[in-house]
Amino acid sequence: SAWMVLSRPFVDYVIWGWDNLPRTVLMYYSNFISSPEGYFHTVICNAQEFRNTTVNSDLHFISWDNPPKQHPHYLTVADMKVMVDSNAPFARKFHRDDPVLDKIDSELLSRSPGMPVPGGWCIGSNENGTDPCSVVGNTTVLRPDNGSKRLETLISKLLSTENFRPRQCV
Repeated sequence: SAWMVLSRPFVDYVIWGWDNLPRTVLMYYSNFISSPEGYFHTVICNAQEFRNTTVNSDLHFISWDNPPKQHPHYLTVADMKVMVDSNAPFARKFHRDDPVLDKIDSELLSRSPGMPVPGGWCIGSNENGTDPCSVVGNTTVLRPDNGSKRLETLISKLLSTENFRPRQCV
């Protein structure tokens, strides 16, 4: 998958490439149509320093057609519960302007129409369409919400003994 989360030390390694591996692999993948689907995976699994730091998950909720075809089916409001219950922070595939996107904005992101997603420092009210970020609290304080708790559950599961080591680079 091209969908991934990379650690800061690994990104530093890819940029600085102190042993030339990232540049060599980049030259190899420069002739691929979708090089992000393999570049970082190849580098991390071949760099001795990072190969045991991988977690094999793309962090997406994807619902495939049954029988499986090449592309996932479009998610709708009917998929909302199973999507949220998956604890995945990302999901795909959506039709443009599908009502499920509005539901995600309002219920999961606390985002009002036409407004950005409020940060943890936004302490104002979003009643009557006002911007909760018009009142700014302490910008150094993070207040976990249900989304961060779901992400914690997913990460804990991915890092569990039964999932972490068996799903690393071979």
